[in-house]
Amino acid sequence: MDITQLLAFTMQNDASDLHLSPKNQPIIRVHGELKRIKAEPLESEDIRSMLYSVMTEDQRSDFEREMELDFAIAFGEKARFRVNAFTSRTGTAAVFRTIPSIIPSMAELELPPIMKRFSELEKGMVLVTGPTGSGKSTSLAAMIDHINAKEKKHIITIEDPVEFFHTSKTSLVNHREIGPDTKSFARALKSALREDPDVILVGEMRDYETISLALTAAETGHLVFGTLHSNSAYKTVDRIIDVFPTGDKEMVRAMLASSLQGVVAQTLLRRQSGGRVGAYEVLVGTNAVRNLIRENQVSQLYSMMQTGSRYGMITMEDAVKALLEQEIISKGEARRALMKTTDDAGDQEEGDVSASLGGGASGGSSDEGDEGYSF
Repeated sequence: MDITQLLAFTMQNDASDLHLSPKNQPIIRVHGELKRIKAEPLESEDIRSMLYSVMTEDQRSDFEREMELDFAIAFGEKARFRVNAFTSRTGTAAVFRTIPSIIPSMAELELPPIMKRFSELEKGMVLVTGPTGSGKSTSLAAMIDHINAKEKKHIITIEDPVEFFHTSKTSLVNHREIGPDTKSFARALKSALREDPDVILVGEMRDYETISLALTAAETGHLVFGTLHSNSAYKTVDRIIDVFPTGDKEMVRAMLASSLQGVVAQTLLRRQSGGRVGAYEVLVGTNAVRNLIRENQVSQLYSMMQTGSRYGMITMEDAVKALLEQEIISKGEARRALMKTTDDAGDQEEGDVSASLGGGASGGSSDEGDEGYSF
């Protein structure tokens, strides 16, 4: 067994991730569920050997020094993988995330129509948030591809690592990867402002300096896309403001109020028919939303989303209920999704979730995690 065989098997089974962990069989994630591959358990030395076979010499040195490493690899012309190699208590481990070579369109992903409007803006900031594995990168790739095909613009992406590769179409696309191409998101953003960009994609807004520069870029006439790890649209606003020291918060609120065009919080749910479907919470930067941010009344943004459907806004609760009413997801899956969102909204108790869904859960997916996949 080598890494090429495992990656081919991962792709053949339409898996999103491949997990390699010492003392365990290889495990793939299919439609959100972990499935063990019927193979011998791996040892730490086996995993290290697999990783070293796809690493460069510099990457091996970095991994040995730092004990963890993010990088990307290509598997022929069919797919790329984002790799995180790390050290655990039992030895070397790794996770390979599948990145399709063909970028899906917004229609294929069934993204809300408002996201097409966001991609056609001239300036401002658009944030796509959600937990790890919720499809943020894929949604942004579809939006960037739409711009690339329809507009004559200069697009710069700053990522760690670069995931989807865009071939320049009507637009010019330049990819920059943290490590090989630039030292940090902040340095790359500073440089980008001198590179005549129209659109800037920031793979992850991690720190004060990166967020500050992204806000400046959005304020000065650029369209900036970014991602954060946040489970709700309105809490994303709080998270950005909280990064800054107390003395700067009023200034940041003003900058955010003038530049924020929209926030999309997304998650992936299991379809009843198999596979997964996205649920999207949307906050649009209307004048009323901007005023609430400027006046430090962020807690009222949730109510604004509940009543702002004419602008394209929707809460996660309503998005999940719509999928349930269309019988795309089961009642059990809707319940699980809403239980995650009620903590963010802060206005529903567990019993209210049952009432809003019309009774007990049913039709939930069975646990198939131990069945195993023959390799």
